[in-house]
Amino acid sequence: MHDNEEIQVWDILVRLFHWSLVISFAVAYLTAEESEQWHAYFGYAVLGLISFRMVWGVVGTRYARFSDFVYAPRTVYKYLRSLLEKKPEHYIGHNPAGGWMIVALLLSLFVVTISGLQVYAIEEGRGPLASGAANEIAVISAAYADEDDSRQAGERGKGRGRHKENIWEEVHEVSANLILILIFLHIAGAIVASRLHRENLVKSMITGKKKA
Repeated sequence: MHDNEEIQVWDILVRLFHWSLVISFAVAYLTAEESEQWHAYFGYAVLGLISFRMVWGVVGTRYARFSDFVYAPRTVYKYLRSLLEKKPEHYIGHNPAGGWMIVALLLSLFVVTISGLQVYAIEEGRGPLASGAANEIAVISAAYADEDDSRQAGERGKGRGRHKENIWEEVHEVSANLILILIFLHIAGAIVASRLHRENLVKSMITGKKKA
């Protein structure tokens, strides 16, 4: 096998997932202050995509599986040290650092979408979590009704609902900002790895092929 020979690594579903997620998260993030409707739609898209990736990470093709790229911390440390020494070990699939970056991104995206659904449910009374949020606020109001009249109980219950909404909004915002940091690190890592391994990792996520 020649040094420049390429093999098929990323299947079509992995590639479609990757670029669809890039677009969906970008639109959801950029429409957060402009259009609640589009923000919600693309938030649903992100949740659907990461749900698919979790399943495909178990039953998918060889290089798509978590078992192929989730390495022990010692292996990750060894790989990062080899990068600093400019003598990186080459992996056909995701390298150890890239593998853990994917896990971190998936977990962060899950947190940001679920917290977003919670805010949507409490604030707008819409979405799959809306009925649960409404019931919880009703229970809080009923609890206060034993000690106060119904109007005051309702106000205090709504106050508790707003407090919970603020908590979920904080989680949503912090997790979204964390994702931006992870994306920056992911891009930086891809650039560094591309230069040191002398291969175009962005191109490989389009064609599906990498150097063997």
